[in-house]
Amino acid sequence: MRTTNLEITGFVKRCKIQYLSFVLLFLIALPTVGQDFDLVQIPKPESATYPFAQVEPSIAIHPKCPRKMIAGTVMNDYYYSKNGGKTWKSSSLKTKYGVNGDPVVYIDQKGRYYYFHLSNPPSGNWIDRIVCDYSDRIKGKWNTSATEPEPPKAQDKHWVAECPKTGNLYLTWTQFDKYESKAPEDSSRIMFSKSIDRGVTWSDPVVISALNGDCLDGDNTVEGAVPAVNSKGELFVVWTGPHGIRINVSMDEGETWLTKEKKIIDQIGGWTFEIPGISRCNGLPILKIDNSKGEHSGRLYVNWADQRNGDDNVDVFCIYSDDNGKSWSEVIKVNQDESNNHQFFTWMDIDQSNGKLYFVFYDRRNYSDHQTDVFLAYSNDGGENISNVKISQSPFVPSQTIFFGDYINIAVVKGTIRPIWMRMDEMKISLWTALIDEGDLNF
Repeated sequence: MRTTNLEITGFVKRCKIQYLSFVLLFLIALPTVGQDFDLVQIPKPESATYPFAQVEPSIAIHPKCPRKMIAGTVMNDYYYSKNGGKTWKSSSLKTKYGVNGDPVVYIDQKGRYYYFHLSNPPSGNWIDRIVCDYSDRIKGKWNTSATEPEPPKAQDKHWVAECPKTGNLYLTWTQFDKYESKAPEDSSRIMFSKSIDRGVTWSDPVVISALNGDCLDGDNTVEGAVPAVNSKGELFVVWTGPHGIRINVSMDEGETWLTKEKKIIDQIGGWTFEIPGISRCNGLPILKIDNSKGEHSGRLYVNWADQRNGDDNVDVFCIYSDDNGKSWSEVIKVNQDESNNHQFFTWMDIDQSNGKLYFVFYDRRNYSDHQTDVFLAYSNDGGENISNVKISQSPFVPSQTIFFGDYINIAVVKGTIRPIWMRMDEMKISLWTALIDEGDLNF
């Protein structure tokens, strides 16, 4: 189905933030400040209908032409840029299965564009399958496929990865026997499906978790499954739940899996937590694999947030493995601050041209109230040393009465770094990216 495209020129602001010091009889210590980045506001399409549009952003950069990039936001909105994110065009998707949020955009090695989302079909079977819209045109002349439904079960919180060796697409998500059911006989589990024809068809879904959770969409639900594939084609999936952050592995393109997933680490305080001013917040894990030819090639990284440093001090963490998940490093704190304030909604990516590691997250280190900044963290030595820089121009103050989504995102390709996030000003949500290149950072 062809969508109606609306050309929107992104509003570019030059963020002039400099280190300040005042020398009188002594030096006054100042909070962490940012560097000089261009910030681009991405206006929502006129066709957007969801009252909290532009939350839960996902972004992808073309692997061979980094000037081309796409993004998606709740409920069904799509954006694309042909000039590295300086200006954007946008539209709203419509498919035969309906569009019900959790946007995940992706661009494969051959340049096909994908928009994965939850369903809301006319039949009324809400979130009954994971939908894949795909197009060979960045403007989005979309074709549609989907995983096989299993009514009345609900399918939620998906993510996708591509095998660099075969081009297979691997999709993982949570299945609920009955969403939000309190019945002890209803449970949640992690599902898997693959496409060997670039999204045209999908294999029958299979269960890859041995330890199930409940259906309440909270700490005791198994959720947040994220797949990643190494250069050999070996497939890994990480998720969290009542049994901690766990991993399962397939060495044969998803045909067989470990009989029981392995535990990586406890997620202290669970994967949901309270952040003042945020309607709901999670620290679901993200999995990435270094497939570069660098020093840490093959390393698995897991990024998440939790309360191990206190209920009022959510922090962002990372852990890595150099033996395919058999053993793991000590926990690394990503937000390099000494405050007892919250950092949350983290995401991670790796530049596969050199193995450099990047994180984006919300940060309140500089304030005693609910003011919130956006920070970028980065490392060129496999996470041993991590630098932090503020990338937002000014703080914002969210309201708990406004739905703020469940995640933000970042994509990195060949030195082109594009975080994407939402902010809230005067009860209104807006969508932003920063035009950052590797050379802009102090490695």
